[in-house]
Amino acid sequence: MYQKYYRQFLQTPSGSPSPMLHMACHSHHYWPDATLEAVQQYWRDSALLADDKWGPIFEEKVPAWQGAVARTLNLPAPDRIAIAPNTHELVYRLISAFDLSRPLRILTTDGEFYSFARQLQRLEELPNVEVTRIAKEPYATLAERFDQELHRADYQLAYASLVFFDSGVVFPELLRIAEHKPARTEFVIDGYHAFFARPIDLGRIADQVFFTAGSYKYLGAGEGLCFMSIPANCSLRPLNSGWFAEMAELENRADRVGFADNWLRFAGATMDYSPLYKGLAIFDLFEREGVTVEKIHDYVLAAQRRFLTTMDAAGHPLLNRQNLICHDLENGHGHFFTFDCGTAQNAERLQQELKSRAVLSDRRQQLLRLGFAIYHDENETYRQVFT
Repeated sequence: MYQKYYRQFLQTPSGSPSPMLHMACHSHHYWPDATLEAVQQYWRDSALLADDKWGPIFEEKVPAWQGAVARTLNLPAPDRIAIAPNTHELVYRLISAFDLSRPLRILTTDGEFYSFARQLQRLEELPNVEVTRIAKEPYATLAERFDQELHRADYQLAYASLVFFDSGVVFPELLRIAEHKPARTEFVIDGYHAFFARPIDLGRIADQVFFTAGSYKYLGAGEGLCFMSIPANCSLRPLNSGWFAEMAELENRADRVGFADNWLRFAGATMDYSPLYKGLAIFDLFEREGVTVEKIHDYVLAAQRRFLTTMDAAGHPLLNRQNLICHDLENGHGHFFTFDCGTAQNAERLQQELKSRAVLSDRRQQLLRLGFAIYHDENETYRQVFT
């Protein structure tokens, strides 16, 4: 059905009798073929226009990207979607808006991605920064425990993933928690493993949260293009602020540092815009073909059910229900499965075993992850994983 968009899927690794089964799609999503022309167009535009390329990029391309993201997430104000090469840059720019000479209390979980987790550890070296981490497990009580702590203490910042990067488990009721957050707390949702994978409607909380995600995972536009939605009436003044943030006033710079009431408030500096061209090409392709996030999610759910059926029949010593980390496979899971192999050595051996059968996976210490995508054949049974 969807395989026609992805030439890479048809490749067979050298010396292998089987076609490559790419199950690391949650790490690096294959790029649709339409992105090749998009990259070449970016090169042609840059070569032809040189410094004048910034006009079309900021007047046409960026608004088009913001509009596509806003439609995907039901955000009411596309011009409040900031862009940057990675989400860490955007989140740290947000953190820099707090006065670090005063007490800063941050609420999060123990399951956040490495860049944010590392940044918090570094911040905790400051005497006035206090971080509270809510254990993500058991998932059944996570929402209640996180919500209670959010309202119990005076937190300036709360941060949580909608889909956890190490398990694929969806944070139960996270959008509801954000909707009823204390007014004093800035709330960030890391949506990287949810964006363009699971249907997301941020309409009710658009002016209460910062939502971050990017194009590298499920959109398939590659690394280098991330975004953060900004609540209305945001008056934060990031200390980390690049020259893009002053783009509207470049010719009339004032003595004081001003901030626009749009995405430029959190803008950085010069970046490569080839991912922007690629992302727009994919949005255009899927719009023409009628490919929606809802259809993608349904397709992946069907693939996951077929995988589980094959897995249950295989009786694999590591890839089984006992080792599968999950909470609600039908209603609350992301687009990859994670298996706890007990030790990092077990996970590494299994990863190599899968690779010998032309199955690409990835791992995080003792955790082995297997992902699903629309470039998997609609009749794929995943027997190649087990035999």
